[in-house]
Amino acid sequence: MKSNIYRRDFLRGAGSFALAFPGLSSWHGLNWAIPDFRPGEKKRLVVMFSPNGMVRDGFWPKTEGPDFEMDQVLKPLESLREKTLVIHGICNKVRGDGDNHMRGMSCLLTGNELFPGNIQGGSHKPAGWAKGISIDQEIKNFLQTNEATSTRFGTLEFGVRVPNKADPWTRMVYAGPNQPIAPITDPYRMYEKMYGSVKDRENLMSVLNLVREDIESAGARVDVRDQHLLEAHGKYIGQMEQELGNKEKPTYFAAPTELPKNVRDADENMPALSKMQIDLLVNGFENDLNRISTLQFTQSVGQSKMKWLEINEGHHTLSHDPDKKQESQDKLRRINTWYCEQLVYLCKKLEQTKEPGTNQSMLDNTLVVWTNELGHGNSHTLDNLPMVLVGGGFGFEMGRFTKVKNVTTSRLWLAIAHAMGHQIDSFGLADLCSEGPVKL
Repeated sequence: MKSNIYRRDFLRGAGSFALAFPGLSSWHGLNWAIPDFRPGEKKRLVVMFSPNGMVRDGFWPKTEGPDFEMDQVLKPLESLREKTLVIHGICNKVRGDGDNHMRGMSCLLTGNELFPGNIQGGSHKPAGWAKGISIDQEIKNFLQTNEATSTRFGTLEFGVRVPNKADPWTRMVYAGPNQPIAPITDPYRMYEKMYGSVKDRENLMSVLNLVREDIESAGARVDVRDQHLLEAHGKYIGQMEQELGNKEKPTYFAAPTELPKNVRDADENMPALSKMQIDLLVNGFENDLNRISTLQFTQSVGQSKMKWLEINEGHHTLSHDPDKKQESQDKLRRINTWYCEQLVYLCKKLEQTKEPGTNQSMLDNTLVVWTNELGHGNSHTLDNLPMVLVGGGFGFEMGRFTKVKNVTTSRLWLAIAHAMGHQIDSFGLADLCSEGPVKL
């Protein structure tokens, strides 16, 4: 009678757990690729987005050239002046269906029109998703085809307070026509995507050890008639341990980022969420998991309330106030200054992180682009989009403010693609980049 109880307890516990292992051994997370830290130059791109247009007073420098003065919004970038390029005159010339918020967001990186659709925005025609791939994915596809530049993920899409709802106001990254890619807005989910395989392996090995201990402990008490069952389980556990032991453990250059626990996805936690996502972004570059990243703060028409800046109104609501309403303009300057501070935190972290295998900083091999879907909030213009480039430059003349005349976003993306080694003839709508890449 006693042996039957032991047998029942064992089969319900350790034995049943072992029988479940065949499904676990095929987990995708366990079949990782080993990062290859190839010495030499790497080129990386980050596109950082913040919404609802830019203030006219407090952002644009008043003089061109290397001696430009950084006003309130750009002041946090002062220490990175020599690696900063501010560009005035980049315009989104895509027209067609949708309102300017929709086209500003979903056409920003694609340089392509929106499909006809049933999503109504403003007083313009309803629309659907973008008709083409975004520049980050275009460059990623190019890099992934070359063994020297291919990485585990190619791109990682980070978000901060981006809502779950999917529409042209919330998506700027596209894998192709009608193929929006949602950013991962939960840092804990992003961590699992980046490093979950390591934990899967560790947890499974830990469980296997516990099951083996249970089998050894039960061996002396189980009826002799059930010994064959124990032996079968023990043999299977041994095979699993051998299989996992034969899988080479990834050797990361940098340890996975430690995240604070239990940070809730809420407006008041935006500063903490931003730091977590930026830390993960840089950590992914350190371990060469990807060469391209996007960092999207909220969304077009985003209504985040930045109470840590003593601002209780929603961002989009403030952006609609007239320029003469100085109280609102001051709040918008503080909001955009905070976004600039996030850019600086990202760039400083890259600058302070050594490029594996070289004496360079990671910022030397990275170009960070900070932009917006609108040039100005209350007018909804798609002209003169705020464009701030920070980093190694990739052949661009950095450390200055420059004005270009009515240059399309597609020509800028074409120039960046060329700087990344991707010598495409056009991007997006062909007629919007017929003059070739903008010269910077």
